[in-house]
Amino acid sequence: MDVRDERLDPVRSFTLKGFRLEQETWRGVSSGDDSEMVFNSFFNTQDNTHLFIHHQDGGRLCVGLHFPQNVRTKVICVSKTGREVVTKKNVRKILIIQEVQGEDAKTAMIAVSEEVTCPLLSNPGTSRSWAVGLAEEALRSMERQRNEALVVKGQIEGRTFLAYPDALRDECLHDNALHDDSFQGDTEGRRWLDMQLLHACDSTIMEWMKLVSEVLQQDSSQLVLDGQEPLPSAEFNFWRSRLRNLHFIQQQSAESVYFSSLKDLHTDIQKGLDEAEDVTRNLKPVQEKLDELQQMEYQQVGDNMAAVMEEVRLVWIKSEFYCSTRVVVLLQEICTLFIQMDGDTLSWDFPSHLVFFRLDHFLLHLQGIQEVFSVSQQLHQLEWTVLSGVGGRTRTDMVQEVYQDFLCHVTVLSDLNCDPSDPDDQLVKMFGFILDRPLIHDQLRPHLVRLEEMVLEELDQIEQLFFSQREESDTFCMFTPSHAARLCWSQQLRRRAETTLNHHRTLQQLDLDSGDSYLVLQRFYHIEDLLQDFEDRLRSDWSSQLDSDCGFILEQPVIQNNQQGMLGVNCSHKLQVVLRELRYVSRKTDVKLRPSAARLFTFRDDITRNYLSLSHMVSCYKQVVSGVLPAELSLIQDQLQVLGLNQNLSELQRYTWGSEGLQQQVEQSRDTVLLLHSRVSQARANMDSMTRIIQGWAELHLLQRSGESLLELGDVEQSYKHIREEGEELLRLTQVGTSLRGRGEEQELMPLLLCSQVNRSLYGVEDSSDSWNMYLDHLDDKVLDGLFQLVLRSLHFLLDHMDPRSCSAFLTVSLRLQETGSVFEPSVGVGLSDLLQTVISDIYTAASLPLRISGSRHSNYQVSLQQSLDLSALEQEVKNRLQQVREEAELLLTRLDRYSYLWLSDRKRVMEEFLTYSRPLGPEELEAGETPPTLNDFLREINSLNTLREEVTHLDDVVLLHSWLQVDLRAFKDSLLSVVHKWRHLYTDYLLDSVSDRLQQVTPQCDDVESASSSSFPLTETIILLEAAGVQLPDRFFF
Repeated sequence: MDVRDERLDPVRSFTLKGFRLEQETWRGVSSGDDSEMVFNSFFNTQDNTHLFIHHQDGGRLCVGLHFPQNVRTKVICVSKTGREVVTKKNVRKILIIQEVQGEDAKTAMIAVSEEVTCPLLSNPGTSRSWAVGLAEEALRSMERQRNEALVVKGQIEGRTFLAYPDALRDECLHDNALHDDSFQGDTEGRRWLDMQLLHACDSTIMEWMKLVSEVLQQDSSQLVLDGQEPLPSAEFNFWRSRLRNLHFIQQQSAESVYFSSLKDLHTDIQKGLDEAEDVTRNLKPVQEKLDELQQMEYQQVGDNMAAVMEEVRLVWIKSEFYCSTRVVVLLQEICTLFIQMDGDTLSWDFPSHLVFFRLDHFLLHLQGIQEVFSVSQQLHQLEWTVLSGVGGRTRTDMVQEVYQDFLCHVTVLSDLNCDPSDPDDQLVKMFGFILDRPLIHDQLRPHLVRLEEMVLEELDQIEQLFFSQREESDTFCMFTPSHAARLCWSQQLRRRAETTLNHHRTLQQLDLDSGDSYLVLQRFYHIEDLLQDFEDRLRSDWSSQLDSDCGFILEQPVIQNNQQGMLGVNCSHKLQVVLRELRYVSRKTDVKLRPSAARLFTFRDDITRNYLSLSHMVSCYKQVVSGVLPAELSLIQDQLQVLGLNQNLSELQRYTWGSEGLQQQVEQSRDTVLLLHSRVSQARANMDSMTRIIQGWAELHLLQRSGESLLELGDVEQSYKHIREEGEELLRLTQVGTSLRGRGEEQELMPLLLCSQVNRSLYGVEDSSDSWNMYLDHLDDKVLDGLFQLVLRSLHFLLDHMDPRSCSAFLTVSLRLQETGSVFEPSVGVGLSDLLQTVISDIYTAASLPLRISGSRHSNYQVSLQQSLDLSALEQEVKNRLQQVREEAELLLTRLDRYSYLWLSDRKRVMEEFLTYSRPLGPEELEAGETPPTLNDFLREINSLNTLREEVTHLDDVVLLHSWLQVDLRAFKDSLLSVVHKWRHLYTDYLLDSVSDRLQQVTPQCDDVESASSSSFPLTETIILLEAAGVQLPDRFFF
């Protein structure tokens, strides 16, 4: 776009003034290719209606059709009033140019309102010609819009904005209006304006107090109460956001002109700040521990739980504000985190109406207190009430009398020692003095009948609940013993009935008895008798059943074999149930223990320790005997015999839970089992390590492709070293103290193999043991299988790349022309066969590197693999494919034999025949008539050789045989072209010599060259033929 385009003048002028730039800066912007394209798209099309100009990093101006992102400075916005093309005529009418704040739309709207709209509306000169009240209403609307934008922006950022009361309208309303001529001498008008301003300020302060109160009342446990399942991160984020928001509120209140009126509010904010800072500081170590915990595997969580709980305990001790309720919320969130980490979300299955019954009642009570304070707050506002108009003073005095009466009663209420937050201290007690008024007393009495009916209905509901649920097992908690849960349920019903009775007695104390007190007491005592009978019968049944269970358990053996023949702890589940019930009984002295239960209760600690030891022992024993390999079965049986474990377990099966000396026998058997478990576990870990080593061999690359196509032996020496070292590691893991005599030079490779405890010492067997030899044979078979996979993979690599369907070169040979004829290098027969045989031999060599694990098998692994029929079949297939490519190579040689006469024929003899007979004689022509050649005969032979040269030149440089053998023909082509050139030079050199001889016969006196050479080829035609054949003639031929 031309810089001198008049349509750019308004934009240029506004931009230079807005950003305070020089003319040179604008020329650099408007003349750029990108900017020119943007300006053309905006001015010359109807699609784009906005143009934005802003400062970029480095001070450079940037022009765009979309609002720039992440720009903090101001942005010049050029807008069209409609979708039209901008011309020189309409440019002043159609364009609207303005500055906006670059951060976001809310900030732009706020900036426009504060800096443009509100000042214009508050200027009397601007609104002098408007209708009365229009400017004030527009200003009020703009202020509301600005305040709403500030509030929304603060909410998005997690902050609370305290809006000012008609801040911009203040000056217009209060200062300007008071100095207006219409209010001079009008005391009532000025007073009206003062009252209006005071009311606006009071309303704003009340709104601020409400906002701050909402912030201070926010609780991190709200998500839990709402039924969600927050993680600990929600707790940490809540307190960080709370701290940041309170800092923002404190800053606003400190800078406010109403600070003196907000001291109490400021004090509350400061307390909230102290709380948020304390909680945030003390929660930080917990967050760090949980972050570390989330990076761990789930199996490691249990070992690190103690550290997390220790940090929670320190929060409880150090934090001044983090009370028990908040610790409970944090623990619930931690539990939710563990549930999420486990991947199996579990639901909390408990009767919430029983757990939160008192809390719900307390919350309802607080709602009543909140309503009282809400009414009280409204009555407090009567102090500032002023009524205007006719009789305003009289009505104002009446309101003040009501307010003074209200203050007297509030004073009486504040002198009471009742705790309003205690549900037991009822509001009726607090406001009992109001009942002394006869009018209120008479109005309240008709409602007493309904209150009595509600008390009776509550007692009836308790009795109905008792009869309907006393036999239902699902009613009670599933996490406690049935009898204990029933007793707890009964006691809850009792407390509920007592609470109802206490409510009724409160009415009696206030002399509000309706006459049905006897019926209420009778119903209560009836329910109490039902509950007492139920509890007595329940305690008796519990004691009897508990004694029977304890007696049964004490007579049972501690361990026995189950139906599958596996060893297990006897009465495991029943013992856990009984021990848990005994713990509940120990907390309730009213449950009588009978002899068997008392005996088990006395030794419950010892029985618990024995149970835990037996459970651990049986678990370890099952790990030893389950999943045992046939090769290690005899070794484990030998260990059981050596350690005497079978005898110990048999003897332990004769002990019962009530036997004396049980603990000593359990500890002895446990130590033996743990010793065996440790040895077998370590031996199996070694076995797993050996298995991983063996499996890794199958992934080695003994062969690989070089470049795009050709075979190359891989890093064989490195692979050999790797296999050799891992083979030594296998031997180390199986033997300790084994003599290596007879292993030759390979003994030198293992100077440190016999210095650590490994499988043979773990199983404690001798080298000559049959069970140990069987174990070694098993390992030897695994090693042999791993090496088999290595060799198998390498042979398959050969076959896959020698497949005719591969269409990719795998091996390469070169065809060369020698004196004896065309030959391949290396030879497709013997040479290529030797190469592949060497490759296969190198593959098998890898199997000879690991030392033999088995002592009964003397040959190395290579010999065993070479006897494999499967591998032999693969080798034979490689040879078959080599034979196929050899046959195809012979066909290639046959096709090229059509040129063999060139290197087999005697050029001197052929030339003599040509000079005698004007053509080479065929093999069957012994004699022919002599016919000297003419120039046409020479031309024929030279053209024939030229054609042959072109044919050889167009032969392929590379030929792919059987889709995998690459034959390089370039050396053959070069040699063949050299032979063709020699044949061609044979004819051209003869003609050159002839021309040279004829020129020498020309005498200086002879001017007729043609007559001098009449007895031979025409000299001129000969020279023309040579030039046509491309022969470079000497300079002496030209005179």
